[in-house]
Amino acid sequence: MARFAAFKMAYTTVLVCMLVAAAHVHASLTCAEITPLLTPCIPYAIVGGTVPTVCCEGIKALKAASNGTADDRASCSCIMNGLKPIPGINYDLVGTLPEKCGTTSPYKITPTTDCSKVD
Repeated sequence: MARFAAFKMAYTTVLVCMLVAAAHVHASLTCAEITPLLTPCIPYAIVGGTVPTVCCEGIKALKAASNGTADDRASCSCIMNGLKPIPGINYDLVGTLPEKCGTTSPYKITPTTDCSKVD
């Protein structure tokens, strides 16, 4: 009986550790959450001018919501996939957004950004 209890305890401990580790491997941010934050930035990314306040708020909210590498990679991939079909995107302007909004980004969006390498 004591052996069964020890096995059950060990099994439960391993299961809990696996769940905790899995939570840190997968991104918690989804593209459905990211897209509305950054959509207000599209006009600036095409024609420049003044960065809309709501765009900067979205960039800062995205940075605040990120919980590390998995979220950074997910947001990078979402941005890259979202920008591809939009005609006229100026990646030089996109690259200026974090600084213009008074923040930083762990990656720079360019036509060749490899989001899998974002740290």
